[in-house]
Amino acid sequence: MKKISLVVFPALTIVLEALPLGAVCTFAPSPTERVRETFSYFSLIPFGYANFTPLITAILTVVILLLSLISLKKDSVFNALFVLSIITAIISLMPLMYGLNNYSLVGALITIALVTESIFVKAQQK
Repeated sequence: MKKISLVVFPALTIVLEALPLGAVCTFAPSPTERVRETFSYFSLIPFGYANFTPLITAILTVVILLLSLISLKKDSVFNALFVLSIITAIISLMPLMYGLNNYSLVGALITIALVTESIFVKAQQK
């Protein structure tokens, strides 16, 4: 039953990433006006505007989900699952480098879910 919880958080994270509220792009239609738009983490629009981290986070979360499904049968993937969860959580925080305005509540929930996944993986290893 405990191993099932390793699958729940990546699945929840993918659902959050699919929402059109996660990735933030700020556009400037004029020198004084700023327009903030949000997109899905799987959208290529932020990637095209040089906001690379949401798509990278989404792809790595899918890999985490696949590894967590493999971990139901094999215990040998826990180290890779733990390291990948930590790396993905750090990458999901990268939009904060450009300011708090470039981060959303959904992005924060995604980061929290990834950190929680890494905590559950570490607890499962012991």
